[in-house]
Amino acid sequence: MPAGPAMTRALRLGLIGVSSIARRRTVPAIRTVGSLAITACAARDLERAKEFAGKLDADAMTYDEILASPDIDAVYVSLPNGLHHEWARRALLAGKHVFCEKPLTTKAAHTDELIALAAERGLTLHENFMFVHHPQHARVRELVDGGRLGELRGFAASFGIPPLPPEDVRYRADLGGGALVDVGVYPLRSARLLLGDGLTVAGATLTIDTGRGVDVGGHVLLVSRSGVSASLEFGFRHSYRSRYRLWGSSAALSLDRAFTPPATRQPVLRIEEQDHVEEISLPPADQFAIAASRFADAALGTGDPALTAELNASTADTAHLVEAVLSKAIRIDESGGRL
Repeated sequence: MPAGPAMTRALRLGLIGVSSIARRRTVPAIRTVGSLAITACAARDLERAKEFAGKLDADAMTYDEILASPDIDAVYVSLPNGLHHEWARRALLAGKHVFCEKPLTTKAAHTDELIALAAERGLTLHENFMFVHHPQHARVRELVDGGRLGELRGFAASFGIPPLPPEDVRYRADLGGGALVDVGVYPLRSARLLLGDGLTVAGATLTIDTGRGVDVGGHVLLVSRSGVSASLEFGFRHSYRSRYRLWGSSAALSLDRAFTPPATRQPVLRIEEQDHVEEISLPPADQFAIAASRFADAALGTGDPALTAELNASTADTAHLVEAVLSKAIRIDESGGRL
């Protein structure tokens, strides 16, 4: 359904895939958004689709039936990473708006292709990088832009989670697995969000699980246009960490649970100076619901086109940064030996 005059009814959404993140976080958030209505659900296993659809009062369909249905305006894609490009592309060609879990694709050229295809067809394409929609980051940017930290000198971000179950799809190289595209993209995207475009990969290391053929951790060094360095760490074999820190000439700012704050969490920005510490408490926010609502607004013609343009530019930049990391990284095995 190409974009046209602003619509007044809810956007009818079909689910392509019922991943863990969809079941636990995204779909419950979508159901709180009045401008979205989940009308159909598809999974590889039809019985699984029927079970989940029953909980949503939706129809169980195949992927192809969702794309062919004239009663569905948009799709939410939450398949394994390696399948995102195929089904997002097919949805756009079928005239559906697309809300896709990150990463949008596993190749920068495919990301560029989808963004161009959506623009060509007058459709909305949003990658569900939900953390960028949380108001806490806008407040951080206000403080930085207002000079609260002085001249920015450095940025550090880390996102790590404990080892996954052995059968987890994120260990499947053939389905686009690996830590870089699953958790590493959060620090990369946060650097893009707070340091701007034009980031350069100065160096990187990736730790490889040689048995599975996927990276399970890494460290990336970026440099911004203005010479600010960014040190980013990520992985699947860590204690949980989700934070970033901006270091300026007169103060430093840190934020914990930067990427995955629960909807009820009250964020706290901690600003440290030589002999003074200030904490700024912010209201809680549901970043999943905000992301879904902004997608619906864009698809319904009631949102800000500049927001979609910026989100897609950031999506493309991050995809190209991932490829630069892959091309420049020194690879080591889990025992520390260089590959």
